[in-house]
Amino acid sequence: MENTYNTQHHWSDLTIKDKLSYIVAFALIASGIIIAFLSFFLNAYNIATGVLLYIGQAFVIGGGLVGASVYFRSKWVEFNTNAKREIDQRIDELSKRIE
Repeated sequence: MENTYNTQHHWSDLTIKDKLSYIVAFALIASGIIIAFLSFFLNAYNIATGVLLYIGQAFVIGGGLVGASVYFRSKWVEFNTNAKREIDQRIDELSKRIE
C-alpha cells in the first residue's frame, strides 16, 4: 500500500498560525545572533549578563516554537497514516466477509 499523504509542506500550504510561529521563531533566533555579535564586538570582546540572558531565552523560545510545530505536524501525519491503514484493513475484512 502506498503512502498517499504528503509530508512535505510548502510555505503557501501552511496556516497563518504556522507562518506566524515560524516568523517569530526565526526573528528571535536572528535577533539573538545579531545582538551577540554586536555586544561582543562593540563592548571590547565582552558580552554582558543581560545580553546573555536575552540570547539564551531567544534561542530557547525560537527553537521551541519550531520544534513543537514540527513535532505536532509529524504526529498528525502519523495519526492520519495509521487511521487510513486501519480503515483500509477494516474495509478489506468486511469485503471478505461479504464474499
